[in-house]
Amino acid sequence: MLRMVQAGNEQLWQAVVTRDARFDGQFVFAVSSTKIYCRPSCPSRRPQRERVSFFSLPEAAEEAGFRACLRCQPRNSQVVDPQLQLVRRACHLLDASSEGDTLKLAELASQVGVSAFHLQRTFKRVMGISPRQYVTARRFGNFKQLVRDGESVTNALYDSGFNSSSRVYEQAAEELGMTPATYGRGGRGVKIDYTVVGSPLGRLLVAVTERGVCSVRMGDTDLELEKDLRTEFPEAEIQRADAGLRDAVKKILHHLSHNEPHLDLPLDIRATAFQRQVWDKLRTIPYGQTVSYGDVAKALGKPGAVRAVGRACATNPVALVIPCHRVVREDKSLGGYRWGLERKRKLLDLEQRKSLSTKA
Repeated sequence: MLRMVQAGNEQLWQAVVTRDARFDGQFVFAVSSTKIYCRPSCPSRRPQRERVSFFSLPEAAEEAGFRACLRCQPRNSQVVDPQLQLVRRACHLLDASSEGDTLKLAELASQVGVSAFHLQRTFKRVMGISPRQYVTARRFGNFKQLVRDGESVTNALYDSGFNSSSRVYEQAAEELGMTPATYGRGGRGVKIDYTVVGSPLGRLLVAVTERGVCSVRMGDTDLELEKDLRTEFPEAEIQRADAGLRDAVKKILHHLSHNEPHLDLPLDIRATAFQRQVWDKLRTIPYGQTVSYGDVAKALGKPGAVRAVGRACATNPVALVIPCHRVVREDKSLGGYRWGLERKRKLLDLEQRKSLSTKA
């Protein structure tokens, strides 16, 4: 039997189409439209191929924002691969530990019977993040769900396993893009300033909070862009402030007109652990070059998560700053782009021409 990391996406898809129970425990498949993941043999109706992504473990699928199917109960599958078994046991120990956020790697390694080095390397290869990052992401995920379900912020903090509110506030800017209390009010109280200017790619909207840039989007009209911003942040206090955003806009326009390789701006964006991994990887793509969605998935140690990488690119809230336009399909065709394929084509042409002229 092939391990999930050795099998191609089409082989995994065929196992799903044929409901091949031999692959149960080797991978799970997740559906973007339902946000549910299943074992390959699940009797449920098969989704469209483009909506499916693959994960080594149920815990990895949950880390990417999916929930287990109640019908096939994929968490009950017996994992075949010894390395996957190791990582899954570590995840269970971390989930069950009330001291998970301070559990030392050596202690965890001792409990699963391997060296700390082996555990760290294997865990990161399978999950794409370290054991400590896994704990943090899961607890913030639990916190957000409790708040959305109507629980008070204080109760949600402690019910999620945080020993003190200070721990959450220290990391809230990275994990939530706002403080826990603000998140609990649906963003109410957050002040967002924005401006809309002309650019080589049409109208360009830049919006910021006190922490950094929260939105960079492109469109055809100011009205369209402003409406989209208010839809994204319905509870925030939003106002136009052209003068206050002059420096940020200048950097972005200079990047477009002079094709400078990097856009260094402070960001205030919310992301799941998986989205953050993808977006961080996108910022390492060299100027003037492109990579495939599969390349990004492999670089993250999750070769079956090509569709999930595509969704992370599609939900990038800060165009240009996180260069999702540099990700294309395996056959070099453009794929999708949130701001329109014509803009993606123009961006890539600009970067490639500048890159060639610099080398010349």
